[in-house]
Amino acid sequence: MSVDLSRRSRRPLTVLCWVAAVPFAVWALVRGLGLDYGPVIQLIAFTPYVTGAALVVALVTLALRRWWPAVLAVLAAVALTAMVLPRAVPDADRGTAEGPVLRVLTANVLGGGAETDALVALVREHEVDVLAIQEFTPDVGTGLYAHGLGTLLPYRQVSPINSAAGSALYSRYPLTETGVRVHSSEFTQAYGTVRVPGAAPVLAESVHPMAPWGLPVLDDWREDLGNLPRATPDGPIRLLLGDFNSTLDHSPLRALVASGYRDAADATGRGLFGTWGPYDGALIPPVQLDHVLADERIRVESMQVLRLPGSDHRPVFATLQLPRP
Repeated sequence: MSVDLSRRSRRPLTVLCWVAAVPFAVWALVRGLGLDYGPVIQLIAFTPYVTGAALVVALVTLALRRWWPAVLAVLAAVALTAMVLPRAVPDADRGTAEGPVLRVLTANVLGGGAETDALVALVREHEVDVLAIQEFTPDVGTGLYAHGLGTLLPYRQVSPINSAAGSALYSRYPLTETGVRVHSSEFTQAYGTVRVPGAAPVLAESVHPMAPWGLPVLDDWREDLGNLPRATPDGPIRLLLGDFNSTLDHSPLRALVASGYRDAADATGRGLFGTWGPYDGALIPPVQLDHVLADERIRVESMQVLRLPGSDHRPVFATLQLPRP
């Protein structure tokens, strides 16, 4: 009788261990198999935080000696860690280019809410060569020029819109073959070929697909990401800068990178630095939505996450080395 009572007393704790372990196993499968659809799209961005919780659950189930739940919890934690941890470790191979250095900065200005003088100050401080702006409005353009951006970066391709759909690309070097990509969501992306003396031409684009803010726009989000230009290993050297509204845990962004890009944050071991959140006072853990994707023929030297007053995003600054012609 005492043996039966002992088993009964252990059963609720075993059930709790299963309840704790199973969601992490499901999360690992969804993330690993790229099954991010519907509401999962928003949730999957927080995979780094889930990974930390999975490790805790694995340790607790092991300590409690609930072996079968522990096996599941450990497998889930190991799988999630394998997906996330490499972003915190610098790559041995960041590219072999030995040409001129290009300093790039991307900034989402929150529909004109960001302080334009602070943005120009960042351009000046970091000696930025190419600036990509998202949510670019006419007032932002006016403010930037009032604070001297035209002198620092005299070449431009802009699409000023009084909403989150505006875009701009500024350059220290001549821009040719310029244009504006218009997504079906009506978000725009300015682009142009940057002509750096002594380097091969680089086709740069200010990226901003629709944000996956709710169920009605998830198809637009996926379509916009799918329309972003894939890398062209035998063609133009491409550089994508901007607010991708997705993290490396989203399968569409991973597919884009796999086409022949190198994510600057991932390559430099800074892939877990948040660039967005909390937003509007909400308790949202920061996630990395802003990226610099460089053609694999470009060498990634460094990457930093900066601050821009008035914006809910942190600008991303990267130093790149371009291939010679």
